Amino acid sequence: MFFERPDSGELAVLVHLDLYNDNEPEDPREFEELVLSAGGDPVAMVTGARATPNPKYFVGTGKLEEIVAAVDDSGAALVIFNHNLSPSQERNLEKHLRCRVLDRTGLILDIFAQRARTHEGKLQVELAQLEHMSTRLIRGWTHLERQKGGIGLRGPGETQLETDRRLLRVRIKSILKRLDKVRKQRNQGRRSRRRAEIPTISLVGYTNAGKSTLFNSLTNAEVYAADQLFATLDPTMRKLDIADVGTAIFADTVGFISHLPHKLVEAFRATLEEAVNANLLLHIVDANSEERQDNIRQVRDVLAEIGADQLPALTVFNKIDLLDGVQPHIERDVRGKPVAVWLSAQTGEGQELLLQAVSELLAEDIFHETLMLPVAQGRLRALLYRKNAVVAESNAGNGDFVIEARLPRQVLHRVLKSVEMTVEQLRTLRVDDLDEKIA
Repeated sequence: MFFERPDSGELAVLVHLDLYNDNEPEDPREFEELVLSAGGDPVAMVTGARATPNPKYFVGTGKLEEIVAAVDDSGAALVIFNHNLSPSQERNLEKHLRCRVLDRTGLILDIFAQRARTHEGKLQVELAQLEHMSTRLIRGWTHLERQKGGIGLRGPGETQLETDRRLLRVRIKSILKRLDKVRKQRNQGRRSRRRAEIPTISLVGYTNAGKSTLFNSLTNAEVYAADQLFATLDPTMRKLDIADVGTAIFADTVGFISHLPHKLVEAFRATLEEAVNANLLLHIVDANSEERQDNIRQVRDVLAEIGADQLPALTVFNKIDLLDGVQPHIERDVRGKPVAVWLSAQTGEGQELLLQAVSELLAEDIFHETLMLPVAQGRLRALLYRKNAVVAESNAGNGDFVIEARLPRQVLHRVLKSVEMTVEQLRTLRVDDLDEKIA
């Protein structure tokens, strides 16, 4: 952007090391999928093991020569590490290998840059890229450290590197300001939905778990869905009617991945807040994945990082069409509360069970009773109508109103507070046996 870089090529040599002191090692298969998602063509995979990374090259000198040989044999112009490299390690490797070097964070940032579609998504990706780039400006280009001179070039005495860093800071500040505006707009939309008492259901999960496929199938949306990592980047919301709940908002969100770069979590905070402020999280899991349990843990780690780990959640095991002998079903706890649903978003099997489970979980906070209101309670009746809470109404014959009311309990408490009525007083108005009540 602000400095020269070697041309990148699609042919790539991949490097993966198993570190003995790494409690959460990266998955080489997932690494290869990431490279393919970025449009790369892996021509060689160099693997090895070390106790600790080499401070200069990350790999040892013997492994470094193996990488050099792989680059020379394949003609690759790009070497990608399945690890995060320090700026100095990246510079040293590029100088020795004479080709571009990319680490895991840079690879994920590149995929995000390709997939961003909305203005907000592009801003978020650019912010993460600039913050990542700011520590890597020097690279191997020593001319950046020199001051400019000559006619028309004499200035404030900044080196080219200082100028570039200043430009980066200005651009980052500008993007943060614009993203803050986006965050305020999202908060305003969420406040409007809360005032309208419309629940929000956010789909979260590991990348490529099938969130967008399920979202499209449930809401008849046309969100881009593909069998690749990070197919979805920009959040999409759609309305859907849920039995016993009414209108609800479904939100499709960006997928998570192991060791999701912290810069991305920060940059996408405005988007991830859709999950933080949801009434219910649908944690979509690829039931066919061998790393299913690890993926579940990684998603929970990211949810904890953004403060969404305490929200009500329903686990959705997707892709059962790839499993033998697994039928769509709902798992329940000892109290009969739904905790997991097994389904296939691709074939549609089990989706009605998912909607049933969502209805049960959201309807727990719904007040649905038949009330007999005396004429003196006309204000309570008017407020119930104002809140669109009256399902049906009839006259008892003695002038009282028989009203079937349905509304969220938190709204009911506000209504009762407005008419200065307690919950105990409301219970005396409930109709258990209408004939007996009228008599």
